[in-house]
Amino acid sequence: MEIRIVTGTGAGRTALSAYDAALAAANVHDYNLVTVSSVVPAEATVEVVGTAPDLGAVGNRLTVVEARATVGPGADDTASAALGWTRAADGRGLFYEASGPDAETAREVVATGLDDGVTLRDWEPVTRGIETVRADPDDPDVVAGGTVPDERYTVALALAVYGDSTPIVSR
Repeated sequence: MEIRIVTGTGAGRTALSAYDAALAAANVHDYNLVTVSSVVPAEATVEVVGTAPDLGAVGNRLTVVEARATVGPGADDTASAALGWTRAADGRGLFYEASGPDAETAREVVATGLDDGVTLRDWEPVTRGIETVRADPDDPDVVAGGTVPDERYTVALALAVYGDSTPIVSR
C-alpha cells in the first residue's frame, strides 16, 4: 500500500467552503474522506507528493489521517497545520497531526507527539518526516471566489492518503 502525503490551502466565505477549497488544492475534494487514527502499516510506503493523483471515481471512500487548521474572517494568525510520521526498522509507524498559530509551533507539537508515541510503543525510530503547511489570510494565492481577506475563512491542511479510493456503496 502506498500512503501519499498531500497538502492544500484554501479560502472561502464559510469555514466549510474554505475547507473544500483546500481539499481541491490537494486534489482530494471529490472523495468521501474517512479519518483513521495514526498508525502506519508495516508494509506501506510513505511518500510526499504535494497533490494527489487520480485516486478513483468521484464519491468513493478515501482513508486519510488529517491535520487541519482554520482561521476566521479578520484573523491576524495564519492557519498552520503539520503532519509528521516516524517508522521503525520493521516498517510499522505512526502519524501525528497538529495545528497552531504558526508552522513552527505546529511542527514542534508533532515532533513531541511522535517522540511520545515511539516511547509508548517501545520501539526505535529509523525514519521521520514532518510536512507543514500554512495559509496566510492575506496571501493572494489562497483567495477563492474573489473573497476579500477580512470576509473569508482560510484553511491549511495536510493529509496522509492511504492507497486509492474504494466504492462507498455496493451494487
